[in-house]
Amino acid sequence: MTTYAQQTSVSADRSRAEIEVVLRRYGATGFMYGWEGARVQVGFKAGGRMIRFELEMPDREDREFTHTPTKGRPRTPVQADKAWEQATRQRWRALLLVIKAKLEAVAAGISTFEEEFLPWVVLPGGATVGDHVLPMVEQAYLSGSVPRLMLTEGGIS
Repeated sequence: MTTYAQQTSVSADRSRAEIEVVLRRYGATGFMYGWEGARVQVGFKAGGRMIRFELEMPDREDREFTHTPTKGRPRTPVQADKAWEQATRQRWRALLLVIKAKLEAVAAGISTFEEEFLPWVVLPGGATVGDHVLPMVEQAYLSGSVPRLMLTEGGIS
């Protein structure tokens, strides 16, 4: 299986800028970007909601970058950096694709804003809907029973 944009030459900076342009074109009223270590956040305000995507960037020290894929031979630092930068560019292109596709699905009437972005809606207190609900979904599958009102468990602040 191939990975979307695995050979892209588009820089991460340009992809971030394109995300901002796309968000503005589809009516977003705010945009933010930040990072800490390998974790990146892209957020925006649209549809009366705050949305935040968090994504883990590749680890420079991962064997995927420090060694060749076929024979497992060590790469030079320059080769490792080049492979890591390629993976980083790929992730930014994929995030752009996801955001653009979701916004287009909403614009085309295929789905609603809430249906597309619900897991990434930021709740009061800073957590996302996904932060609260996904562990409960996992537990429901493990236990075989669904809580009566999933959102009350653990309390949303």
